[in-house]
Amino acid sequence: MSKRRKPLPTEPVRARIESMTHDGRGVTHIDGKTVFVDGALAGEAVEFQYIARQRRYDEAKIIQVIEASADRVPARCAHFGVCGGCALQHVRPEAQIAAKQKALFDDLERIGHVKPRHVLPALTGPSWGYRRKARLAVKYVIKKERVLVGFREKHSHYLADIAHCDVLYPPVAQLLPQLTALVTALSIKEQIPQIEVAVGDNATALIVRHLMPFNDADRVLLADFARQHAIQLYLQSGGLESVALLWPEQGVLKYKLARHNVEFEFRPTLFTQVNAEMNALMVDRALELLDIQPQDHVLDLFCGLGNFTLPIARRAAHVAGVEGDAGLVQTARENAQHNAITNVEYHASNLGEDVMIYPWARKTYDKVLLDPPRSGAHELVQQAALWTAPRVVYVSCNPATLARDAGVLVNERGYRLVSAGVMDMFPHTAHVESIALFQKPG
Repeated sequence: MSKRRKPLPTEPVRARIESMTHDGRGVTHIDGKTVFVDGALAGEAVEFQYIARQRRYDEAKIIQVIEASADRVPARCAHFGVCGGCALQHVRPEAQIAAKQKALFDDLERIGHVKPRHVLPALTGPSWGYRRKARLAVKYVIKKERVLVGFREKHSHYLADIAHCDVLYPPVAQLLPQLTALVTALSIKEQIPQIEVAVGDNATALIVRHLMPFNDADRVLLADFARQHAIQLYLQSGGLESVALLWPEQGVLKYKLARHNVEFEFRPTLFTQVNAEMNALMVDRALELLDIQPQDHVLDLFCGLGNFTLPIARRAAHVAGVEGDAGLVQTARENAQHNAITNVEYHASNLGEDVMIYPWARKTYDKVLLDPPRSGAHELVQQAALWTAPRVVYVSCNPATLARDAGVLVNERGYRLVSAGVMDMFPHTAHVESIALFQKPG
């Protein structure tokens, strides 16, 4: 018979916070059991309330700070603590960066059993108004007889009731009340679950997901809204293949990497980095670490729409970009043509299988760039024949999978981990973006 779980204590508890988790929660121990306290910082004396009990740990939320950390600052957003979009607004920006650096290096040592010889200075950019891509949840709340547009509450499936967001790109953040009014006026407001946002240098696009067809009056309202706010407005009735432009008749989003004389065109459904300023800094750092020479042949794995490939091509003799998504590969080819870049080739290949079946994988490269999804490049780094290039730069959005793959590159493929560091792609969140340089000895 299983042991019955003890009920949650109802009385507030006072404790000293010992440390922080990688996702920004405070850690303490009560009667020998770990308690994760949401909103508490290391070193603080706090009063907290239990909210959940697990077998190996408990969860709690802060009620009041008795002795505050020097790293605590007032949260800028009035919705902080309720909205689940940000976790670290109450932490001094410099301390956020230090925590992310620590998370990266802890994972490298604990998971990969590797340590960089040099720590790269953290890359930072704007802390507010940086987010150019977002998925806004939409909900018609029957009991309130009103529409909510925004992000979900922390630890909840409910939507936070927000009228503004300080991390969204400002023109989009200012539209939240108007979007709420627009959805409220539609005949199928109960059947709209989300609005996706994509912002280029030239325009903003919104994709309205709808579970039932719009009537003619709805389509007029939507088109008028798009025209009034100079927005490219798309409708999505099903999967990605159903996304169709409502207004204007033609539309494309663009962004530039001016220092590399490259302009990208993209559809709002395609992956692009959410933080344009940080993306430009990241590309600069990747190229600096690659140390590209005019005679180099470079391999760009998980190349997407060519974000790294085309800037590399401006400096190298030849670049091969490889991506599993055929739509992204086609867009990358079109972007090469758009920029009159001819020393690049693209391949649509499954990077989760034995890539040595592909001709591109059997060629010799001087430099390799990796920019995988959160799951990392585990299958790729296992394939010894691929790893002959003397220099590899790995861009990661998940320090745990970077650490795992770094362990293979260093301990099995003969590379040294020369340097690593974080890039603050998502300020005020616990998300850790990082970059690492690997080199063969000699």
